[in-house]
Amino acid sequence: MRSSGVLMHISSLPSPYGIGTMGKEARKFVDFLDKSGQKYWQILPICPTSYGDSPYQSFSSFAGNPYFIDLEILCREKLLKKAECESFPWGSNPHYVDYGVMYNSRYALLKKAYVRFMKKQPEDFASFCEKEAEWLEDYALFMALKDAHGGIAWFEWEKELKTREQKALSEAKETYADDILFYKMLQYLFFKQWWALKEYVNEKGIEIIGDVPIYVAGDSADVWANPAQFYLDENLDPIDVAGCPPDAFSADGQLWGNPLFRWDEMKKDGYSWWTKRIKAMSKLYDIVRIDHFRGFDSYYAIPGTDDTARNGEWREGPGMDLFHALEKKLGKLNIIVEDLGFLTPSVLKLVKDSGFPGMKVVQFAFDSREGSDYLPHNYPTHCVVYTGTHDNDTILGWMNTAPKASVKFAKEYLNLTKEEGYNWGMMRGAWASVGDLAIVPMQDIIGVGSEGRMNTPSTLGGNWEWRATADQIDNKLTKRLYKYMQMYGRVRKDVKEEAKEEAKEEA
Repeated sequence: MRSSGVLMHISSLPSPYGIGTMGKEARKFVDFLDKSGQKYWQILPICPTSYGDSPYQSFSSFAGNPYFIDLEILCREKLLKKAECESFPWGSNPHYVDYGVMYNSRYALLKKAYVRFMKKQPEDFASFCEKEAEWLEDYALFMALKDAHGGIAWFEWEKELKTREQKALSEAKETYADDILFYKMLQYLFFKQWWALKEYVNEKGIEIIGDVPIYVAGDSADVWANPAQFYLDENLDPIDVAGCPPDAFSADGQLWGNPLFRWDEMKKDGYSWWTKRIKAMSKLYDIVRIDHFRGFDSYYAIPGTDDTARNGEWREGPGMDLFHALEKKLGKLNIIVEDLGFLTPSVLKLVKDSGFPGMKVVQFAFDSREGSDYLPHNYPTHCVVYTGTHDNDTILGWMNTAPKASVKFAKEYLNLTKEEGYNWGMMRGAWASVGDLAIVPMQDIIGVGSEGRMNTPSTLGGNWEWRATADQIDNKLTKRLYKYMQMYGRVRKDVKEEAKEEAKEEA
């Protein structure tokens, strides 16, 4: 079944309070998706961000980002007052998130909500904490200890806390009981709002595609609470870390710095950590997109003390063994795999054996360094086509910065014209392809340049900031998008049927 969707992270939604949230603007965006015939809303990871503000480097794989808690909903629930929300600074530019301001303002405001929350705890708060205890206990304690240590990483804490000595943990739970409850409250509020939003999305016949990064951050509750699952030495420092080897784009490669999984240990316990993670993510989202899927076939390991990725080596990953184990425990998995980058025959075999659809990126089609596998006439039906991902420039940005020969080829191949708009012409290439599913970033639909780029890999600062404003998503845009969906047979089935019924009534 041909279908389409839009990539738009929650942080990028319009909002008067500095960052997109799960409130009314999220629902307005869902209405836009609905009316324009879309089937999918793709978002980036919704976990709490850490240093560098990347949703791919989080303090927890299971927790939700407190920034996405909608303040207007909290006002309706009498946990906050509108005047309090307006009394804090939220950044000076509505097109960008100011994470420094966000960090200082949001938590101070949410602490006001906490005081009121504790005076009259909701009846289901205790049951929420009990139900989510497996990850919530460690996460809330981790965050409370992080605050108590001035934000430094857990591997710099005193030995008894770093190594999780039971006596030290019990004392910390008593000392920081109030802070622990604050972080539990944030998760309660986050998930209450998330499930309400997801219900609204699904009732419209739309499904959410959510991202799962393959690796977790070293400074996370995941690693602190499960050190035996990661490749750490006796001092709990990473022996080797994740990254990408040097290539045509980067002479030093990419040093991500994430600790690597001890796949041998994970296999022994039936991949229990991964089972919990995929189970939680499959509940959270309708479809899971796994980032850097090639790492399950073979992964690049860099010595933990190196400051570039030059001296790494390739090692064998778990391959299909992991996915057989997951399917045995969880049933059929609804997964999209990010199979971009350096693809060996064994990676291609893993993608094929998994049966999961891989990705095709139209922007890559015109780069001579990437070959022509990404040209739309080469796509199989069983794939997900993107104009670009969160790591790419926008289409209009690419048109201005790509090599002239690549831009010329794109114009000729896709018959791009200024009249139609280069962004609409390239999106048309994705929609017209035989790929079952086509997803385009919201920046390309709106038509913004490089200022709308979400992330430039291997750079710190200036990423993950772009936001749309309410005036950029209007009825004219909705109608134009719907027209293209009609043209290329991608209108969501129930919307198509509604349109037929309306046409009959009019006749």
